Amino acid sequence: MTQLPIRKDLVGKSPYGAPQIAVPVRLNTNENPFGPSPELVAELAKAISEIGPKLNRYPDRDANALRADLAKYLNAESQVSLAAENIWPANGSNEVMQQLLQLFGGPDKSLVAFDPTYSMYEDYCRNTFTKYLSVARNEDFTIDKSVLDSALALQPDIIVLTSPNNPTGTIIDMSDIDYLLANFAGVLVIDEAYAEFRPAGTPSAVSRLAKNPRLVVVRTMSKAFSYAGARVGYAAASPEIVQAIQLVRLPYHLSTVTQAVARVALQFSDELQGQVTLLRRERDDLESWLKDQGFEVAPSGANFLLFGAFGDRNEVWEQLVEHGVLIRQTGPSGWLRVSIGTPEENQAFKTALLQVTNRTNGK
Repeated sequence: MTQLPIRKDLVGKSPYGAPQIAVPVRLNTNENPFGPSPELVAELAKAISEIGPKLNRYPDRDANALRADLAKYLNAESQVSLAAENIWPANGSNEVMQQLLQLFGGPDKSLVAFDPTYSMYEDYCRNTFTKYLSVARNEDFTIDKSVLDSALALQPDIIVLTSPNNPTGTIIDMSDIDYLLANFAGVLVIDEAYAEFRPAGTPSAVSRLAKNPRLVVVRTMSKAFSYAGARVGYAAASPEIVQAIQLVRLPYHLSTVTQAVARVALQFSDELQGQVTLLRRERDDLESWLKDQGFEVAPSGANFLLFGAFGDRNEVWEQLVEHGVLIRQTGPSGWLRVSIGTPEENQAFKTALLQVTNRTNGK
């Protein structure tokens, strides 16, 4: 590759991606372990059969019906009052974020994130020639006003807050979001990819959209909706921002098939939220178990847990793979992240972890 005339800032870089290893228990990419129900699959087949004869035509360029359905979902989920004009869907929240950086970033702009956080933010900046800046979270991975003031002092054009945060699972207090909204004149992006897993009663930043025209809340259907393979993400924002995003979208960026299958999933949102309730309970139980074994665990409002610390996390990770369990090496040195699986998968992880840490003299 180095012989190709690629951009200098890409030379020596590796593409984003978690290891894909064929093992019985895969708990490394924060997927929902429960696939769509037979009833949902039947509706998917029906929807595809209906649009099949029309695939010679381009999709609805503006995805109007899907946007209306997503607004309806958010209105029920977060008790807000949004319309289709407030929603912009794309191929995963990754594409939404890329579009936001294409729109608001650039060679003369900067973005601040709070480390440790999602590694792709830096790549979005690189790909849009936006300056990437970061501010360290507190030792317990929380963010408070002193951390926010450090970010504001950098005078960025864009601030990204991730709540729940990946890879730590940390939830940002709404008072801290309000503090930024009151003191920051740029574009504030709240990445809520894991929002459905937050504890009951925790407000969403979409509740602040009505009075804050430079706020963008990013969501996905990959996690709570068991739809990682469908690649559907969306932004909730002011109509002005939604209209502006269309300046940088690719023509017909969201296929007819994608729009159709996303709308089917939204019809089953109540069923899917039942799975979320189970995963929350499994997360909390696993957190307690890990603590009982002597591990340090970051409090999480997502469908994963960051735990440690290990002298050699790679050795622990490799031995877990040997036991048929795949988790993720990410976040601060010495820490590992495990996605919440089915009860059976979580038990397999516990068994393997005890065996591995006993052999490696871990905690």
